[in-house]
Amino acid sequence: MTGRFDEVYQRSLRDPDGFWAEAAEDIVWYKKWDKVLDDSNPPFYKWFPGAECNTCFNAVDRHVDDGRGDQAAIIYDSPITGSQRTITYAELLDETARFAGVLSGLGVAKGDRVIIYMPMVPETAVAMLACARIGAIHSVVFGGFAPNELATRITDSEPKAIVTASCGIEPARIIEYGPIVKEAMEISPHDVGHVVMLQREQSRSELSGANIHDWNDVMESAKPVECVPVKATDPLYILYTSGTTGAPKGVVRDNGGHMVALKWSMKNIYGVDPGEVYWAASDVGWVVGHSYIVYAPLLHGCTTILFEGKPVGTPDAGVFWRVIAEHNVCTMFTAPTAFRAIKREDPGGTLLKQYDMSKFRTLFLAGERTDPDTLHWAEDHMKTPVIDHWWQTETGWSIGANCIGIEMLPVKPGSPTRAAPGYDVRILEPDGTEAPRGDMGAICVKMPLPPSGLLTLWNADQRYIDSYMSDYPGYYMTGDAGYMDNDDYIFVMARTDDIINVAGHRLSTGGIEEVLAGHPDVAECAVIGVADQLKGQLPLGFLVLNAGTSRDDGDIVTDAVRLVREQIGAVAAFRTAVVVDRLPKTRSGKILRGAMSAIADGTEYKAPATIEEPLVLDEIGVALRTVGYAQE
Repeated sequence: MTGRFDEVYQRSLRDPDGFWAEAAEDIVWYKKWDKVLDDSNPPFYKWFPGAECNTCFNAVDRHVDDGRGDQAAIIYDSPITGSQRTITYAELLDETARFAGVLSGLGVAKGDRVIIYMPMVPETAVAMLACARIGAIHSVVFGGFAPNELATRITDSEPKAIVTASCGIEPARIIEYGPIVKEAMEISPHDVGHVVMLQREQSRSELSGANIHDWNDVMESAKPVECVPVKATDPLYILYTSGTTGAPKGVVRDNGGHMVALKWSMKNIYGVDPGEVYWAASDVGWVVGHSYIVYAPLLHGCTTILFEGKPVGTPDAGVFWRVIAEHNVCTMFTAPTAFRAIKREDPGGTLLKQYDMSKFRTLFLAGERTDPDTLHWAEDHMKTPVIDHWWQTETGWSIGANCIGIEMLPVKPGSPTRAAPGYDVRILEPDGTEAPRGDMGAICVKMPLPPSGLLTLWNADQRYIDSYMSDYPGYYMTGDAGYMDNDDYIFVMARTDDIINVAGHRLSTGGIEEVLAGHPDVAECAVIGVADQLKGQLPLGFLVLNAGTSRDDGDIVTDAVRLVREQIGAVAAFRTAVVVDRLPKTRSGKILRGAMSAIADGTEYKAPATIEEPLVLDEIGVALRTVGYAQE
């Protein structure tokens, strides 16, 4: 018997024009589209060509016009600074319109670029919305990126202005932004016209000059401006993501399709209604922050949480529960790595018992594969559904998800459930043919991508084709590997470059990690492939143990090896694991398996600019030498 989800999904593929035109009715347009999809120049598809709209109007102004002016739009909660602030939709409209006036006064106009290099403060969202208000294209760069990385983005996007702050604040240190911005502007050949600096009381910047403007000063004299109509196909933002050549790729997102998809996703994927409190515990420097801290919740008329803190250490592993209880959060979205950190510090979930979680309904996880052990731990302690979903910077919203607003499907641990409406997902063999159900292959999406998918790469159309379209013509190559079962559930097992070849057998590092994560003493783990003269590659495991574990490390490693042999078999040739204090990760929570493999094999590597703690790689090298790898 066909369920509600099947009906919706099949219609999205059978009649995409009708499906997305219907969804687009939830958006306010200045002018309707000439056609829903322009497919005349593949792979450069355009959604809603001919339409005119404004993202800021739909995220802010319309809610004030509809009587939601007194509703909270943003709740800023900063355990790092010990401060909170609630901003209503009416207040957000005032601040956004005035900062749009600031930018206009500095000569920023429709189509110009603005780099936003900011911490997790409300002014960051204001700056993003203000750019959208006047049709400028923002490019948010994660606060704390090194000068060279910021300079690279300045050179590529050629901004007319940079919006920044005096500092970012980590639990154990303050990051001075002023010197970073100054050095980046000196490195880049592009001449940035203006810098707007928000001075924070924790550390004030001495950056000065005729083109340096104090946020508070210019806001006092600014005149508010109205929304500027833009084409639905005009860029809203550029978000740089890592590239295999070392040069970042500037993903370009449009205005119209982006709004339609994100507004649709809030109800249909997350099951959230306007007026409810939604929390994405991420950073505005990442796509999650763009899509689900700022744009989607505000487009849907929700209250969004802007959190400046960490899952542990600000002050403890109970801070997530405190925020949920205190602000009546109904739905949360965060990375599995955050829950692994909480589980490691508080494996019994004792801190959770201190808080009233009665308003909380659903936890969504994405960013790294959600191993079944983490999923079950969260389910057991939170007593609510835990939903894994899978998406990328390039898509802007879920490729695979359990769309609870349509129909809650059975959860299969290790799977983000099925392809979301609009996505025709296929598992392809190297020759481009579809893989049999259950067999590993490259996960691809038949073009065109649904609304909100990347239009191209900034100033790099050919690189867009080479990076995503060339290996499997007619498909978007996600770069992920996995399989699909007989119920159409997707299992994302690894990045395609994390598939290891052991004596001719293609094995997923994610599958081995799933076994290791099931060990009761293991809080977090990673598996890499290391070079072997006989078998080509061998798997090597890294184990991070739960806080308070008293068993001998050697006994736990012996257990781990036995578990993999029992559950995967001798074919995995898994014989070696090492216990480490922590794993090297990006600030968004992705484990740097490629760098770990390079250290093990003794090959050169470049630590990415997004690495959270560079010294961890040195610790990994020391650990690898104890088991005979990473020779000096």
